[in-house]
Amino acid sequence: MKTAVAFAVCACAVIFVSAAGDQKSKNCNEVRTAYSSKGFNSNDVPNKGVHGAHLKVCPQGFSCCTLEMEEKLSQQSRTDVKAPISQLSSNLQTTFTERHQHFDQFFKELLNNSEKSLNDMFVRTYGVMYVKNAELFKHFFHELRRYYASGGAAVHLDSMLADFWAELLERMFRLVNVQYEFTDNYMECVSQHTEQLKPFGDVPRKLRLQLTRAFVAARTFTLGLALVPDVISKVSTVGASPSCVRAAMKMLYCPYCTGQVALKPCKNYCLNVMRGCLANQADLDTEWNNFLDAMLSLAERLEGPFNFESVMDPIDVKISDAIMNMQENSMQVSQKVFQGCGQPKPTYRSRRSTKDSGFPGRFRPYSPETRPTTAAGTNMDRLVTDVKKKLKHAKKFWSTLPETVCVGDRVASGDECWNGTAKSRYESIVMGNGLANQVSNPHVEVDITKPDVVIRRQIAVLKEMTSWLKAAHSGNDITFDNEEDGSGEESGSGCDSPSCDNDKDMYFSTPTPVNPRKVQQEKDSSSGVQLAPCSLILAMAALTLALLAPFTR
Repeated sequence: MKTAVAFAVCACAVIFVSAAGDQKSKNCNEVRTAYSSKGFNSNDVPNKGVHGAHLKVCPQGFSCCTLEMEEKLSQQSRTDVKAPISQLSSNLQTTFTERHQHFDQFFKELLNNSEKSLNDMFVRTYGVMYVKNAELFKHFFHELRRYYASGGAAVHLDSMLADFWAELLERMFRLVNVQYEFTDNYMECVSQHTEQLKPFGDVPRKLRLQLTRAFVAARTFTLGLALVPDVISKVSTVGASPSCVRAAMKMLYCPYCTGQVALKPCKNYCLNVMRGCLANQADLDTEWNNFLDAMLSLAERLEGPFNFESVMDPIDVKISDAIMNMQENSMQVSQKVFQGCGQPKPTYRSRRSTKDSGFPGRFRPYSPETRPTTAAGTNMDRLVTDVKKKLKHAKKFWSTLPETVCVGDRVASGDECWNGTAKSRYESIVMGNGLANQVSNPHVEVDITKPDVVIRRQIAVLKEMTSWLKAAHSGNDITFDNEEDGSGEESGSGCDSPSCDNDKDMYFSTPTPVNPRKVQQEKDSSSGVQLAPCSLILAMAALTLALLAPFTR
């Protein structure tokens, strides 16, 4: 009887050991299949489970992993953690690269279309007189392009526009007064008083306001769009720390070592690991969101009072109106000039009437209904509506990366998930986002006293761009050569009030820049009295006041 019992016990023990061996063998076979699917050599996997005392990351009990396998899976985990983040970042990068190209192409084509439209209309309306002076308008558009490309460091818009109107006045003044001969000094006197004479009516003031606000907004907004993919590119260079890689390995592949290849990590476990790994990136979020808010605010301006398209499309009509103002008021303007700068000498050339001076007629009235919307195959409203959606979608991108990664089939919930040691519920508290919240992260060791240098630099870049966007929102351009002298200059409308949205014709708050050309009048054209180099200062001052008196009445 005893012999029979002993035999039965031995038989059961053999069966149990055999079953356990078969289970180990079976589990390792599944591991071998999963391991080789990652591109590794299946021969690395032991035929049967072994004791895991040699392992550095995973549990050291029964294991289908060798130390070599653990090292390879650690490298794989680095790639696996980075892959979804890279995909999300790449998608956002592509989105804004495309939007930047769309806006940039639109603005450039609109400039080209406006120049072509002005040239065609002026050739038709003014004929040979325009052709002879076409370089003035060509230079005008060339300077606008230069400003769009390089900003206030290359072109000061106020000064450029003041020079344009002064030069246009000089040329037109000669044309409507062909019976007189004018010296260069006399014409300097004329151009210096363009603002007081107002020969072009209110067009220069209105156009200066509209052009400045529209160009500052368009250029700054385009720079903002270009910054998004650049920031993403820089941040993508930040690698995973050794502690992050270790935590990712434990989360993703330690289930392999226990033979549970299909077991997914618990969601909260995944969140803690990813928030530890992405602690520095999450700190971008505050300035990132501030930047996006500033972009959205400027986008509203582009739809309203700073609309680049509504300024550039009718610019030919506006300049033509200015020319017609000068033609209709040429007699009054000429009389004021003659009183202030002196009576010019008559020319001995054949006299021509003002009517024949090359300004045959007024343009047709501008109709908003006929405004072309074909630049880059779209229009401003469509572009802005589209990009606003993308900007809103990009908010909180960095702080929500862990939630975006730890979803779907990458994680499991309840008790049917890997908690880092076994198939069971995850009990640890989920950490907050950002570096400061990782002090007690149970899986990733994070030194909160050493923020990543690349991330800190991008935070500073975003903060600086936000200040540019806010300045552009008020119609101001902050020049971008601050590196040279440590200080920036502003120019523009200076419009900080909500009334900017409604009043498109309000004056600049910044003063009109002085024309850089110097007046060097050597004699009074009306009297022919030569001023000696050593004339008394008081006499010179008195003569100057007498010459300028008509302009100040």
